[in-house]
Amino acid sequence: MTTEERAQNWLNSQSVDDKTKDSIREMQADRPEEFKESFYQDLEFGTGGLRGIMGVGTNRINRYTLGMATQGLSNYLNKTFTEGGVSVAIAHDCRNNSDTFAKTVADVFTANGIKVYFFDGLRPTPELSFAIRHFGCKSGVVLTASHNPKEYNGYKAYWTDGAQLIEPHDVNVMKEVQAIKSIDDVNFSGTKELIEYIGDDVDKAYLKKVQNLTLFPAATKEEKSIKIVFSPIHGTGITLVPKALQNYGFNNVHLVEAQSTPDGNFPTVVYPNPEEKEAMKMSLAMAESIDADIVMATDPDADRIGIAIKNDKNDFELLNGNQTGSMLIYYLLSRWKDLGKFTGKEFIVKTIVTTELMTAIADGFHVKSYDTLTGFKHIAGLIRDLEGKERFIGGGEESYGYMISDFVRDKDAIAAAVMIAEMTAYVKSKGMTLYDYMIEMYLKFGLYREDLISITKKGISGSEEIQKMMTRFRENTPPRINGVKVIKMRDYKTGTEKDIESGDKSQLNFPSSNVLQFFLEDGSKISARPSGTEPKIKFYVSVNSKLLNKESFEKEFKALGDKIKGLLDDMDI
Repeated sequence: MTTEERAQNWLNSQSVDDKTKDSIREMQADRPEEFKESFYQDLEFGTGGLRGIMGVGTNRINRYTLGMATQGLSNYLNKTFTEGGVSVAIAHDCRNNSDTFAKTVADVFTANGIKVYFFDGLRPTPELSFAIRHFGCKSGVVLTASHNPKEYNGYKAYWTDGAQLIEPHDVNVMKEVQAIKSIDDVNFSGTKELIEYIGDDVDKAYLKKVQNLTLFPAATKEEKSIKIVFSPIHGTGITLVPKALQNYGFNNVHLVEAQSTPDGNFPTVVYPNPEEKEAMKMSLAMAESIDADIVMATDPDADRIGIAIKNDKNDFELLNGNQTGSMLIYYLLSRWKDLGKFTGKEFIVKTIVTTELMTAIADGFHVKSYDTLTGFKHIAGLIRDLEGKERFIGGGEESYGYMISDFVRDKDAIAAAVMIAEMTAYVKSKGMTLYDYMIEMYLKFGLYREDLISITKKGISGSEEIQKMMTRFRENTPPRINGVKVIKMRDYKTGTEKDIESGDKSQLNFPSSNVLQFFLEDGSKISARPSGTEPKIKFYVSVNSKLLNKESFEKEFKALGDKIKGLLDDMDI
């Protein structure tokens, strides 16, 4: 179907309002490039749902594209669960239009006879995951675009276990969505009687689960006055993080007031992303002014968290997701060991692009470590597969997402925030700082350093460029990178691992995914992965060495940074 044909279908639709039709005609006449970008394709319903720029068109987030997605999901739910009725939970974040989009989604569900548990205000994504299990829902949806810029919005779909859609349901829902050929196939006429509003009771139940995570309540009581700086970066973290910290006994939490009011325009930042130093600027300034012990900030839907700690020069230093995740795993396993909780059936999980330090730590504690594809739906899927056989302790991925225990089946910045605060209190009770604790970890398990290079390629041509880059690396595996021998290459799209020297291939036990990994003789790892939610291709580089003493940390860490640069330069990235 052509761009013009897609637009004409909307103009012919009985369901599309006149204002939208006028906008289409205006774009077509006055803004041809915008018209093309808006209608050249249908916004793809991927394995996790939808994400895109808000606006008019088949390639945009709006009530009609969301309605078609929800109609497809409704059809699948009604076909799958034929007895006992179907219910779903719906939440939304702080983004512009998220609340009205959430109401549209609720209307379509109820129009299809599906009961909706509807949060009475904005809530973090992890609480939506919790609510699905809490109410015994068959599915759930949260309206959010995570850490994307303000012009974006999105739609994440979940299954009965509170995890994002995974095989076979993801593929089956995608087929149902693709079968919706016209907006006129969507039933927007909601039934109010099928909506039940939920709020404080669910908050309390969720926060009780978070409070029960504690592994060292004595340290929390001893060091309850540790100075914590927290920013929700204008997002949903403000609804639960302060309460969760208060429940733990932390009474010295300093909010970054200028970023504490939910606002979809994110007025104080360029990107509402705790990975970005610019987004953490206000938090760091407050931390310096009060001499804080820990700095924490969550993204708009509060499933990811970034932190800063004081180094040995008393300067605040932002940690990346690999460092924070590794420290959390080190703390969790240390406390489990001290408390005698190990039975030999525990495990942690990380994704294939996340630091191998987590695996090294797990090995050091004789705890199983599993790898999954990128995305917490895969971590949650593994937890489901092992339920009743092995016990999940914690897991994470490099992109600032962590999960502790399994009452939420997605990354959870609220649970991570309280565990990071507890870890801070614990090390302070031992006369240490988090920086000391990090160095201790490196001394025991090896010094690892990672970097992520993210290249944005927007529009139609951008997608083609990204695919060409992947083809180049897939078909021309370099025998050496920066002088270091490449020993194997994993292609998760074809499900094969190739021994570079012998040429032998073996099968990988992973679902198909467009990811390439190169493993070098010195333990370095380079991964290439096009983003599934943004017009980007990401390159993940991990290198490591042995750290002999604390005094040599800075020198060794810099040397690893130089090594990463050399690898990237040689690959022309």
